[in-house]
Amino acid sequence: MIKKGGEILLEGLIHNGVEDIFGYPGGSVIPLYDTLLKYPTLRHILVRHEQGAAFAANGYARASGKVGVCLATSGPGATNLVTGIADAMMDSVPMVAITGQVFSHLIGTDAFQETDALGIIMPIVKHSYEITKVGDLAKALQEAFYIAKSGRPGPVHIDITKNVFLEKMEFEGFDDEMNIPGYKPTIIPHTLQIKKAMDAIAQSKRPIAIVGHGALISRASREVISFLEKADIPCVQTLLGLSTVPSQHPLDLGLLGMHGQVYANNAVHNADLIISIGSRFDDRITGRLKDFSRQAKIIHFDIDPAEIGKNVPTGIPVVGDIKHSLHALLKVLPPLQHSAWRSQIEQWKVEFAIPNVHACHTERCKNALRAWDVIEVLADETKGDVIMIPDVGQHQMWIAQGFPYTKPYSHLYSGGLGSMGFSLPAGMGACVACPTREVWSISGDGGFQMNSQELMTIVQEKIPLKIGIFNNNFLGMVRQWQELFQDKTYSFVNMQNPDFVKLGEAYGIPSFRATNRKEAREAIQKSRAIDGPTLIEFKIAMEENVFPMVPQGASLGETRIS
Repeated sequence: MIKKGGEILLEGLIHNGVEDIFGYPGGSVIPLYDTLLKYPTLRHILVRHEQGAAFAANGYARASGKVGVCLATSGPGATNLVTGIADAMMDSVPMVAITGQVFSHLIGTDAFQETDALGIIMPIVKHSYEITKVGDLAKALQEAFYIAKSGRPGPVHIDITKNVFLEKMEFEGFDDEMNIPGYKPTIIPHTLQIKKAMDAIAQSKRPIAIVGHGALISRASREVISFLEKADIPCVQTLLGLSTVPSQHPLDLGLLGMHGQVYANNAVHNADLIISIGSRFDDRITGRLKDFSRQAKIIHFDIDPAEIGKNVPTGIPVVGDIKHSLHALLKVLPPLQHSAWRSQIEQWKVEFAIPNVHACHTERCKNALRAWDVIEVLADETKGDVIMIPDVGQHQMWIAQGFPYTKPYSHLYSGGLGSMGFSLPAGMGACVACPTREVWSISGDGGFQMNSQELMTIVQEKIPLKIGIFNNNFLGMVRQWQELFQDKTYSFVNMQNPDFVKLGEAYGIPSFRATNRKEAREAIQKSRAIDGPTLIEFKIAMEENVFPMVPQGASLGETRIS
């Protein structure tokens, strides 16, 4: 059958299970958008900025586990995708980014909106394709989806010249057989390494598991919990690993690292065995590296061999998919007990309970609404049964510390890149991916304004996202560092903001403001009662700080609570 390149592309998306695309049209992709009207099963969501498309596809993929898809034109359209693609690469999010390019005969002539998108984006993706002939399109598309979702997931970029969308060819369908030379991810772990891991765990007196993003990516929440329970091992969770183990589980110690719970950091600092389950030992969880594994043997489960030993010495590497690796371990691991170690940790949990730590800082809030008040009320009203998507900054850490998680894949963060402006479009994508779940986007006043234009996308597409803004008129995390480490020299962190309630109303979104705990509860209740998008501005204390905190260059054993 004779088909145009645009038809092959769109049918390829459908063939790979795509239902939703986040995009923005422009000159180089006009022929594709013309063809898109013939495929009503593909829902195209018209964002207001290409960065919004990349972040929305990113959030869609994190919430669903499917490959997110974003689409932009050449030149500025492609370059505007860069931050969202880099974010996906840092956090191992499966995504296919499609960009148009000028006609192939114009490449290299500095044609209108010609940019070397391939060269710009190549360092921040798993793989790149430049398609200048229609005959190369179908194979590249199939490979792109396979690479994006297999092994350690990540974004793949396809740059397609305008003529390809228009060219015709005899097309017989898609080949699902994948044989990519040099790309053979290890899925099944080596049995000898599983045996070594089992022996080390059985001999340990003070083991701790670090549950990272790899456990969520593998959809291995059930296997992680089964392993912890059988081995009687407490766990800490990285920022991106949060929600793998429910926060009320007796073995969960919550967040590890720079703003992790004191008892979580103490447990890692004093362990004799650290079992990393899909964590890459990022600097935000290790603190001062030379003191991180001072008395502990390291077992590292990871699908990416490049992460083994990259940051900390690894005694027992186990390369493979987390789900398969834990399944193999559970078959041979005997039931264990670590009651003395658990008892020590319980003492730390009482001594350094997070509400007690936050209560120490109430006085400096001068009777203003605390961020912690909002989190407690929101948790009480929702019982944690929501998808929570913070932006980046102080509010992100407060939520990671204190908002409960009852189901896996319900706390979604920009981790490695730490992208302000992530939450609103990512929340939009998560809402589209999970239409039966309640989704909350929480931003600071700084990050919210980076992509606030997507409010119109949310309204036009009838996306029922609940939006919260923690407004303290500061770039809060930078201000905190300037207070603690720069002698309170506040340099360019004061924020003069618009009236966020009026802004939300201007877009047609029911909007509320809360200045105390009672108003916060009322606003949250009103918001949840509305079937559609809502916005709440929480006017919080200007100089509330995030504690606990491990100062840069310190060890986990030097965690500060003030």
